[in-house]
Amino acid sequence: MSVQAKQVLRKQMKLALKGIPATLREEKSKDITEKVKASELYAKSKRVAVYVPMPDEVDTTYLLKDIFDSDKTCFIPRYDSGSRDMEMLQLYSMADLAALPKTKWNIPQPEEDADTRENALESGGLDLVLMPGLAFTQSGKRLGRGKGYYDTYLLRHKKLLDRYPITIALSFAEQIQEQVPTSEHDVLLDYVFSDKLQ
Repeated sequence: MSVQAKQVLRKQMKLALKGIPATLREEKSKDITEKVKASELYAKSKRVAVYVPMPDEVDTTYLLKDIFDSDKTCFIPRYDSGSRDMEMLQLYSMADLAALPKTKWNIPQPEEDADTRENALESGGLDLVLMPGLAFTQSGKRLGRGKGYYDTYLLRHKKLLDRYPITIALSFAEQIQEQVPTSEHDVLLDYVFSDKLQ
């Protein structure tokens, strides 16, 4: 699929997401959180990576709190803006999250010299990755923001540990599409959880 088709859909999705009122976004995020928490996939996963949300994404705050309340180890992304590289580093608590520096996208992430934090790829990998995106199909196709961070990370995980973690996209119903343009290097998701009635 063409790069142009991806760019067109990205613009459409950003407009659609802007059109969701903040109160409705919060309500939908709580609904999606409850679906994740009720799933056996989540219950069985001990090492969970979750994104820290941008304003137009499904809010993961409720899931982060649940991960810390459960017997799970939490990891969040640290992006390298100069490349497609991303690491998943351990997050210890909500207070730890609040104290992190923010990126140019205004997202908290571990500092560059965060060597004291456990790196998921160096300590056994991940069981589950909860993923953001702009558009999804129910069959697991995903359109991200165009940087390739997650696809690159998942391929590294497979190469280093000989397995992919389970991937679940968190999506508003407005983001579910019949078709999503994908490229050869795009990794297919295992599941898509949304507030859309299945």
